[in-house]
Amino acid sequence: MYKNISRIYRPKLFSEVVGQEPIVTTLKNALKMGRIAPAYLFCGSRGVGKTTLARLLAKALNCQARNSESEPCGSCSSCLEIAAGHALDLLEIDGASHRGIDDIRQINETVGYVPARGPYKIYLIDEVHMLTKEAFNALLKTLEEPPQHAKFFFATTEPHKMLPTITSRCQRFDLRRLPAEAILAKLKLIAKEISQEVSCCIEESALALLAQLADGSLRDGESLLDQMVCTLSEGSGPLNAEAIRKALGLPPQELLQQLDTAYQTGSLSAALELVEQMENSGTDLSGFPEALLQHYRALLACHLVGAPSWILDPATRALYRSSATHYTVSQLLTIVELITRFLQHPPRLSLRSLMVEALLLQILKTRSQLALPVLIERLEQLEQQLKSPEAAAPVKAPMEPAMPPPPAPPITATLPPQPAEAAAPTTGDSKRDRARLESMVQFAAVTFDGVIKHG
Repeated sequence: MYKNISRIYRPKLFSEVVGQEPIVTTLKNALKMGRIAPAYLFCGSRGVGKTTLARLLAKALNCQARNSESEPCGSCSSCLEIAAGHALDLLEIDGASHRGIDDIRQINETVGYVPARGPYKIYLIDEVHMLTKEAFNALLKTLEEPPQHAKFFFATTEPHKMLPTITSRCQRFDLRRLPAEAILAKLKLIAKEISQEVSCCIEESALALLAQLADGSLRDGESLLDQMVCTLSEGSGPLNAEAIRKALGLPPQELLQQLDTAYQTGSLSAALELVEQMENSGTDLSGFPEALLQHYRALLACHLVGAPSWILDPATRALYRSSATHYTVSQLLTIVELITRFLQHPPRLSLRSLMVEALLLQILKTRSQLALPVLIERLEQLEQQLKSPEAAAPVKAPMEPAMPPPPAPPITATLPPQPAEAAAPTTGDSKRDRARLESMVQFAAVTFDGVIKHG
């Protein structure tokens, strides 16, 4: 009977657990010293090893031949029964389907019975945050003063939903999301064995992309690899990154590079062309904004830290370093803000193509927009010119065509008396220059206010 990769390659020893070294060390030391708490709480996101660590600790507690490194032997009757999933002394309970007070009352009634074989009877409640408040309260007394042979292991992805009175009675371990390098190393070991079974090569660029898409979850990475292996057929080419992008409906890397080139040249028509290409190639437009956000996040990382750490393929890193030269940091921050706002209000299915086109047009238009720091700097310069004594000096303006002088009045006309200001023509020029500067400052202030309000 077929088993998926995540079950076949589930760690059987503490040393095989990936990315949780501090927690593994603490548990092994507790086993060596005999300081086993009545209850343990394993928290963390999906696929990081919560249930795996709980099972390993249960296996080590009831192992009949545990070695000096606190590792279970894996060959005694207790280890074999736990590995097979039918151990009498390890009761695994799904908190989502057994969440009522009656289920907890049944635990309280049977917790006093001695174990069938091993020294401990262990209750492993997965997704424990799904229990009701009444069920948690029913568990309090037993959890505080359990029998010597009873241990409780809890696993949850949402520890904030648990009662503080429960968490205070447990030793809590927060499992971290796994780094992409650790996931890639495990996928390489798995792919080495799978390649021999399917007689096909799995390129490292494909594994690097899978590790990136796993987003810190080893199980997600293993499930994606299991799915991609099924896309291979006898005599097909190697499994590479582009084949994975096509199978998962992700935008190809060449399309994102085309967007960077269009940004450099200022071609707005590229927005419509790119959306048409994605629709013709079957790319999932619903996931395109997230891929676009990751793309610009990587470009921003190239400016700030030199290279995006989550992209493991060297060739892809080189492409991002080259594309980052088309943008400034201010432009990238503006683009990231645009995409983030778009994701907060996703469009309806019927308008998805139109809204993605509008998003790409807004991104391409940011190339010709002045950044806020530039507007502030220019506004300050205008204010300084207005306040300084040299403000009366003529401001450089475009040359105007010479106008013919007005016709001279008839000689017989009586000239009106000239006012005193006529002797100083520069005074009128100074007033006009100052008025022009004030108009420019007002225009800059209105533009600056509009940029702040509308992004």
